[in-house]
Amino acid sequence: MSGEDGERDDAPAPVEWPVELAGVTESLVATLGPNDRWNVAPLGLFAGDPVTATTWGNTRTRRNFARRGGGYVQFARDPVDFVDAALSIVELDDPILDSADAWVRVDASSVAEGSEDGTSWERWALRPVEETVRRERVPTIDRGFAAVVEGTIAVSRLGVPGYDDRDLRDRLEWCASIVDRAGGPREREAFARLCSHAELDLAAARENEWL
Repeated sequence: MSGEDGERDDAPAPVEWPVELAGVTESLVATLGPNDRWNVAPLGLFAGDPVTATTWGNTRTRRNFARRGGGYVQFARDPVDFVDAALSIVELDDPILDSADAWVRVDASSVAEGSEDGTSWERWALRPVEETVRRERVPTIDRGFAAVVEGTIAVSRLGVPGYDDRDLRDRLEWCASIVDRAGGPREREAFARLCSHAELDLAAARENEWL
């Protein structure tokens, strides 16, 4: 049957994001590569209609979005998973991480592209087509986890034109000090892995015997 607007009454309801997005939300995304394995990488979600994300450079995520047209966006709070995905190559047989509290399968379509400071970028519109909430938790604020995330961003900009490496290393030292004061064992392990992946020798990490 059809309603007054001409649409079928039994048409499926549109899929919504399982969390309220505002500003830029850090997530992990799994995209299927040409080897039929799922590559996991960080992805910043820009709130809007539609939600968008920007890939920088010719990354696996960009290539897989272009090739496959989508992937699995995941909301996870394990700092070790985040660091490994951000600073190393993580490929899995299954797209969903054990640490994901919720996931969304999205269609990704390119809506803009350009270049900044010699690095190409591409913006993608993300539209959810399937979602699952696996765990509901009472939200907490963890400065240590936030410092780990900020540290991965600083590491990703080392050696990139337009950024000052000395300023970035100062920021990393500051992040390490926050992890020491406010983080737990998982955050300390994550920051140690950050230093290992990036081959960094930070004074704050040495002083706290993370390396």
